Amino acid sequence: MTKTVSDFIIEQLAVWDVKYVFGLPGTSALGLVEAIRKSNQLQFIQVRHEETAALAASAYSKLTGEIGVCLSIAGPGATNLITGLFDAKMDKTPVIALTGQVKRTFIGPGTFQEIDQEALFNPVAVFNKTICTREQSKELTSLAIKYACTCQGVAHLAVPNDVQKEEWTEQPVSKENFIPLTRILPDKEVILEAQRLLNQAQAPVIIAGFGAKEAQKEVLALSEKMDAPVATTFRAKGLISEFHPYSLGALGKTGSPVARKIVQRADLLMVIGSSFSEQTSVPLDKDIVQIDLNPIHLSKTTPVKLPLWGDSKTTLRAILDGLPAKKNASFIESMAKEKQSWLEKIKQEADAREIPIRPQYLVKTLEEIIPEEAIITIDVGDNGFWMGRNFRSKGQTLLMSGYLGTMGFGLPAALAASLAYKDKKVFCLTGDGGFTQVMGDFLTLVRYNLPVVVVVFDNRELAMITVEQKSEGYPVFATELQPLDFVGFAHSAGGIGLQVNTPEELQPALKEAVHSNKPVIVDVLLEPRRIF
Repeated sequence: MTKTVSDFIIEQLAVWDVKYVFGLPGTSALGLVEAIRKSNQLQFIQVRHEETAALAASAYSKLTGEIGVCLSIAGPGATNLITGLFDAKMDKTPVIALTGQVKRTFIGPGTFQEIDQEALFNPVAVFNKTICTREQSKELTSLAIKYACTCQGVAHLAVPNDVQKEEWTEQPVSKENFIPLTRILPDKEVILEAQRLLNQAQAPVIIAGFGAKEAQKEVLALSEKMDAPVATTFRAKGLISEFHPYSLGALGKTGSPVARKIVQRADLLMVIGSSFSEQTSVPLDKDIVQIDLNPIHLSKTTPVKLPLWGDSKTTLRAILDGLPAKKNASFIESMAKEKQSWLEKIKQEADAREIPIRPQYLVKTLEEIIPEEAIITIDVGDNGFWMGRNFRSKGQTLLMSGYLGTMGFGLPAALAASLAYKDKKVFCLTGDGGFTQVMGDFLTLVRYNLPVVVVVFDNRELAMITVEQKSEGYPVFATELQPLDFVGFAHSAGGIGLQVNTPEELQPALKEAVHSNKPVIVDVLLEPRRIF
């Protein structure tokens, strides 16, 4: 069988261990889709909307560290990818977007579904090219992979319909030595200064961000050696078990009050892999030792006491080597008291007698039921607020839209997680607002037999927006949501639907969902107000 440019592109992606391509077929991309169909290494995951394809590719990459790939037709398919690709761009994760394009002779005059795709993708992509000849396919595909991986961002390749089908027998480029593996370690003098500052601190606190995800053991080792409590950013929640005595939970607007209190009492902050988002609200009036692989993030908004340019794992190991152990008894004792008071408060908030069910009770029940090895995808909305504030992670992997904060992320992320880790239970925690933006792709879970548990925080309201309107002195407007029969939808899609209206129904429904071998929607009718 004659090999084509499309075959070459797909074979090159396979060399880089790409396993899935999320997308929708269409006229201008049929050559690429056919190449995937023929491949015995890649699987095409047909979604219901291109936004889901891009969000799933972004989530897959965040979760696995591998390249995520999405595909669309020219024109409207390409425009539908943009939200998901901006999620990848802003959270710095490697994704390749493949788009079809009209035949070369039609590029420019303005034919059917022909838009300026390079102009469209310029704001979102670190690499953005059209493969205009078969001879370009080898170099441009390789460069797209290199840019996506080294710049940790989106690379876009548009392939005109006629180029896709041209004969091309070139062999793909080997992955070996294509991108050198590097570990960045600060100078010895800087490591020694970090050790000195840690050693003299009487109330050190560690703030671990998503950039510390590969250094979980090292973060915990430093915490225990230095008697230093650990707060995480919301995106890094679950980096260490929040049942550990030194865990403070998440810091920031979507976090616990105890984390804010203890961080404010610190005399030194060790900030690891955090970009100093306003959502985290790292206090800048403290002495800060900062570790980051991205030098742009070092002293990002104001100079810190000691910036260390290096990857978290290697740098922390160097700091730990030769660092004397110490005790900060009075600081740890005050932290433990604050923490105990906080735990008692959230226990009281989770009142099992209230109807409608309080979000705190739902979160407490999820905490008890979700397995330690599970993957949890969290959508944007009031459900995220309650998960950040009240949920205590046992070390589960949490996945969310970080800097972009797009509603609708939860379901596509759960789709990607269930494909990436078929041996783990995946939970999608979403509001009724976020879920209805992408609920068509519950059908995709059914199609590929992915037993995701979708828990809908059903308050029939854009509750977070209601809170924001009230806090800014506006009247509540346009936040009420039309009720929907999610249980009926689940059944009609071929999945399972479970309705929960009272606290007594909640635990049995969640347990049934956990043991199901089909996709499940658990619709939990909730109190929309924030009652503390």
